Amino acid sequence: MRVSRDVAAKNRRKVVDAASREFRSNGYDGIGVAGLMKSAGMTHGGFYKQFDSKDALIAEATEQALKQNFDYWERTLHAVGGDPLPTLRDWYLSQDHLNARDRGCTFATLAAEAPRHGAPLQDVFTAAVERQVADLARRLEGEGDADARGAALRAMAQMIGSMVLARAVSDPDLQDEILNAARNV
Repeated sequence: MRVSRDVAAKNRRKVVDAASREFRSNGYDGIGVAGLMKSAGMTHGGFYKQFDSKDALIAEATEQALKQNFDYWERTLHAVGGDPLPTLRDWYLSQDHLNARDRGCTFATLAAEAPRHGAPLQDVFTAAVERQVADLARRLEGEGDADARGAALRAMAQMIGSMVLARAVSDPDLQDEILNAARNV
């Protein structure tokens, strides 16, 4: 049975949305096409009508997740007057974010896997890092930071690395200690 273009587009969005969550939760290699399609509420057979390969879906779902990251940062910093870094750190390095891996920062969940998936995926991460750094640097320049790009890169690396480390340990007290130390830089 043929589906309309609108239905096909809606189905594609469902798959990309599900893949975005599942990849952040399980990693790129932690879930297969059948699992992704099931998570989207669709059958495995329809995958190749929508995507050339799992790698194509990986790139599209990651790009979407990274755009969501940018939108979250943007909303968090929208009304901040003055130095945006304390507000950003408080939001990013929270217990809620620590526990929301499937909805949380794509940099913290998937960046380490990007080199194993090749240049096209790394290009997606490159564009997202550049966009995020440029936006944060612009905000820091407004606060008179002469090395705003460097400060933005340091802040991002510190927050993302701290989130990765906090998620890597099993001890909740150590997780809190890592997040608190990073918030109070």
